[in-house]
Amino acid sequence: MSGARGSEKPSVYIRDIPPELVARVPAEQRGPGLGRDSVRLLVSPGAGAVSLHAFRELPGLLRAGDVLVVNTSATLPAALDSRLGGEDVVVHFSTRGEDRRWAVELRDRAVRGTTRPRAGGPAGAVVELPGGRTLALEEPLAAGADRLWWARPSWDDVPALLRAYGRPIRYAYTERDQPLSAYQTVFAVPAADGAGSAEMPSAGRPFTAGLVAALVSRGVQFAPLTLHTGVASQEAHEPPYPERYAVPGTTAWLVNAARAAGGRVIAVGTTAVRALESATGPDGVVRAAGGWTDLVVTPGRGVRAVDGLLTGLHEPGASHLMMLEAVAGAEAVRRGYAAARAGLCLWHEFGDVHLLLKDEKRY
Repeated sequence: MSGARGSEKPSVYIRDIPPELVARVPAEQRGPGLGRDSVRLLVSPGAGAVSLHAFRELPGLLRAGDVLVVNTSATLPAALDSRLGGEDVVVHFSTRGEDRRWAVELRDRAVRGTTRPRAGGPAGAVVELPGGRTLALEEPLAAGADRLWWARPSWDDVPALLRAYGRPIRYAYTERDQPLSAYQTVFAVPAADGAGSAEMPSAGRPFTAGLVAALVSRGVQFAPLTLHTGVASQEAHEPPYPERYAVPGTTAWLVNAARAAGGRVIAVGTTAVRALESATGPDGVVRAAGGWTDLVVTPGRGVRAVDGLLTGLHEPGASHLMMLEAVAGAEAVRRGYAAARAGLCLWHEFGDVHLLLKDEKRY
């Protein structure tokens, strides 16, 4: 594992999100003629005025020589209807461990196909899954935490069962179930071993093949990496726990070359920041790396390779807000979120996108 967990908390206070600012369906379902890239783009520089654009304007906002670092992890149909102690439950498969176990979250069924939190465990309980499979609960993922548990499946190929019976994880703020394709980004590459993300690396969702081509024509390069993200907590904003990642040598070379030539390295999503910074040494040089990372990017730790972050709008109290502050500074985050509310931007994975940039004069 790489890095360390910080004890810092976000310094920026984000007010509760009004219901009308929650994106309940994907952009392409909000009206005729709309596409994935029919969202808005808020730009918050480290210094200077915040501006609001159409996401399709992104090529004109970047420069030749900039590099976009993208997460290629595919989204799994990670939610599975199950039974525990004679009751209906939903299992969210989060992260596959090294010893065949999976970190899972148990949820109670709620209205309209959504779920609500429930206590984890108990140890030794057996969850009945479709296809005659079972899952034995063993212990909490972390001492003192009760949401995620390590569980041992009665078979080896969990991704195959998820493909046969699972569906994408859905949160209560969404209007209805969506097909798995709605949760895949244009950058997603299926892993040979069936691994993937429990939740979509959503910052990449608004990109389309046409927009990628326009960016390449502009002289912007794409650098792929992988981080398989686990189940986030929508009720209690816990810091991220260890996740599997891989930064290939070609991506390390691209990022280092861009920085040496004066280009900006812009991570598409907090997952891309976490993976890339895990592969970056104290000297600021990115090297091929992989395995598990428990890195938490905070303002105190700072960023070493990233000059900008393209991300969604995060909830009040989200630990990711510390990463935004680390990239662009607390004041840029404050100004950005004030502008998002004033401009009636939409939150969550189907919502609008926020580009935060370092104050280049400071570096």
